Amino acid sequence: MSPRRNRPKGAGSSGSSGQGAEDDRSGRYGGWQSTESWRGEEWNVRHVAGASAVGKTYRCPGCDQMIPSGVPHVVAWPEHAGVDDRRHWHKACWNAKDRRTTRVQRSRNAPKF
Repeated sequence: MSPRRNRPKGAGSSGSSGQGAEDDRSGRYGGWQSTESWRGEEWNVRHVAGASAVGKTYRCPGCDQMIPSGVPHVVAWPEHAGVDDRRHWHKACWNAKDRRTTRVQRSRNAPKF
């Protein structure tokens, strides 16, 4: 008996590695990408699965807290910006970005990053 193949039935067995832009938008980074309007400009928003974020930690600009390794989150950047402008957000912080104040409230002993 041969081992089970976990490929969808529609996947080609020709082994072609050419991926289009749509393939890159969904599966490559473990999530899906969309465009949203915020603060008068268009933002690219990519949802990152926890499995593709293992070994990396980020600081969320929404709550100023760490996003631990392996936690699903959102990466957002302005449409006409470069790689350096990408920011990693908690999903809840990204969804609540319009309800937050512009001034980050920190406790007395919290580090200022």
